[in-house]
Amino acid sequence: MRNTQRIHLLAIDPQNDFCDIPEAELPVDPQSASQANTRPLVRPALPVASADADMKRLAAFIDRVGRKLYDIHVTLDSHNPVDIAHPTWWSDEQGNAPAPFTVISASDVRGGVWRARNPLAQAHSLRYVEALEDSGRYLLVVWPEHCLIGSWGHNVHAAVKAALDRWARARLDLVDFVTKGSNPMTEHYSAVQAEVPDASDPSTMLNGRLIETLREADLIVIAGEALSHCVANTVRDIADNFGEDNVRKLLLLTDCSSPVPGFETLGSDFVADMRARGMQTATSLDFLA
Repeated sequence: MRNTQRIHLLAIDPQNDFCDIPEAELPVDPQSASQANTRPLVRPALPVASADADMKRLAAFIDRVGRKLYDIHVTLDSHNPVDIAHPTWWSDEQGNAPAPFTVISASDVRGGVWRARNPLAQAHSLRYVEALEDSGRYLLVVWPEHCLIGSWGHNVHAAVKAALDRWARARLDLVDFVTKGSNPMTEHYSAVQAEVPDASDPSTMLNGRLIETLREADLIVIAGEALSHCVANTVRDIADNFGEDNVRKLLLLTDCSSPVPGFETLGSDFVADMRARGMQTATSLDFLA
């Protein structure tokens, strides 16, 4: 039997590659992010957060409040090696790939500083970085290859996966897994829509099914990685499609989400902005204590 109050958990990209554990591709050493062959968006200002600890707290939270969770949604960043935000896509005049965390602007592409390694993708690549700049959200950041489909890094963190399985067996219910990011022509930070939607690919367009499912919730508890990017964009897109009166239904677990090292300000700005719009915050221990 389901609870009368519809509390949904939205766990955003709780995957191995985002955790500070051996063999993970992201996060990375923040010093390397600030000293890369690039113009970093934000230099490190805070101690390195621990996504592994975030995920262990999230697993404990699911076990503690699982009987009160009406539904659980888990988004999965899902990439191919060849991706517009991976080093393989780009090269300089000498044929060298950009270092991880390189920022590529539209002027870089127009000036030939960086070009698509595949000449057939050059025109799209320029249009893409121009569209990113026009949106005002981000410039293109070249990330290490991460969350490759079928890899260990794509898997859900072991503690979270075990907690999800316990919840599903106890409830005789299914976790709602939502994949994103498999279109190599666009970035997909948000679980709701790609940064630059591709009209020919419905998976990059607004995920109306997820929005409408969440709209029915009384409260949406949010956790996951990374606070500065996928969490921030997902929550903002949900809020923009909910309407301001419903933003109060969003609650961020502040101890179950961390920014990518080097992008801490993006995370803190997101939390401040969304609190001003009505989003609630709590720790995993305080919520329903």
